[in-house]
Amino acid sequence: MTSSQNAQFVAHRLISITDKEVRYFEKTLIRLKATNINLEWVKSLEEMDHNSELLDAFVSRFSRLQDTLGDKLLPTVLRLHLEPIGSQIDNLLRAEKLGWIASMQSWVELRELRNRLVHEYMKTTEALLEAIHQALLTAHLLIETQIKLKSMITAA
Repeated sequence: MTSSQNAQFVAHRLISITDKEVRYFEKTLIRLKATNINLEWVKSLEEMDHNSELLDAFVSRFSRLQDTLGDKLLPTVLRLHLEPIGSQIDNLLRAEKLGWIASMQSWVELRELRNRLVHEYMKTTEALLEAIHQALLTAHLLIETQIKLKSMITAA
């Protein structure tokens, strides 16, 4: 198998994985958006297992999709298009320049948000509430990126 064929194989495998990750993420996103996420809801996480499990699923799927897209799929798509591969920031800057993502800064903010969601759990309820709301508002960026990168694989 040539290097190009190998890259195509890896790219298609990653698309299959991210297709599934997006489907599960969207299901959890819909359920979480249908919930009245307020300070009382966040405070209830210790007592309400179904709420904490829903939040855990959302945070896990948000994080996993972001990791797969940024750490695996984006470099693979860049490689398929014979673009240079570098650090994640370099790759995001290249993807922004190519029009594959709207903004490198938005992706950096998504990464910071991911970290806040994971770590705010143990801090204040207000900080966690703000992080959840921000994640709900920006979740579409992950889905849009997967769709765009998927289209770039078929164009390669």
